[in-house]
Amino acid sequence: MVMTTETQETKPQETKPLRGRVCLVAGATRGAGRGIAVQLGAAGATVYVTGRTTRERLSEVGRATETIEETAELVTAAGGEGIAVPTDHLEQDQVRALIDRIDRERGRLDVLVNDVWGGEHLLVFGKKTWENDLTDGLRMLELGVRTHAITSHTALPLLIRNPGGLVVEVTDGTTAYNGTRYRENLFYDLAKNAPLRMAFGLGRELEEYGATAVALTPGWLRSEQMLAGFGVTEENWRDAVAKVPDFAVAESPAYIGRAVAALAADPDRHRWNGGSLSSAQLAKEYGFTDTDGSQPDAWGFIVAGETGTPDANDYR
Repeated sequence: MVMTTETQETKPQETKPLRGRVCLVAGATRGAGRGIAVQLGAAGATVYVTGRTTRERLSEVGRATETIEETAELVTAAGGEGIAVPTDHLEQDQVRALIDRIDRERGRLDVLVNDVWGGEHLLVFGKKTWENDLTDGLRMLELGVRTHAITSHTALPLLIRNPGGLVVEVTDGTTAYNGTRYRENLFYDLAKNAPLRMAFGLGRELEEYGATAVALTPGWLRSEQMLAGFGVTEENWRDAVAKVPDFAVAESPAYIGRAVAALAADPDRHRWNGGSLSSAQLAKEYGFTDTDGSQPDAWGFIVAGETGTPDANDYR
């Protein structure tokens, strides 16, 4: 068929702004990490995805329903190239082997997403520090802080080899929110505030290399674990609003994924360097939406709820 000028003008153009970029999403088995990996893939990137749960091995989280192999397949199905590498980010030798492999196979690293966590099963609210199990508390710090430090220490020499690299420290809460509010468990509070400082510090260190570091938080995330905990699925998640009103502003993992993809594709992203961002903030900045076409702002809703009774519809 001969394509006319009119047909050429009206045919949708494929947009893959991250084609040729190499990304590492550390902690991509499920939740925000999986959402980020898939959306980077949808933008055309090659995405190495890591985690401890594979089709042969179960991590301490205890969920066999999500694996890194499945995440890699979702990345590829979205339009990128997903590569699963089983990695425990507390093991320095494993992290070094991972980065060496990326260097050997691709020779570059453009985006590092530090999303390692997996400590929800250890988290208990409503107890004083001395009432909590110390072993569980220290484990949360290992999972949420030490893993990030090991990964950055090992991966950044490859990332700064080429100018324009991006580091995203995924956490829970912005600097503005966490800076004036206690997260109801000392170990959790420390684990989720540390990435904010990591992004701030790395932003200073990476400045001379033309790279950017930011901290990024989702809002009320509809992760697989969260949905299971409330007995709903992604298809009927609104049924949980009756139990927890905040669920009305919940967001899918794709939302924070689109935030990272938009950041990575933005040639002017360095304006955010060292800063603390949220998925809702970046949705307003870049114009993307969640999977239902809305722009949920959970943090705005939560803050408004501290002094009033906001309408959730005003925050979607």
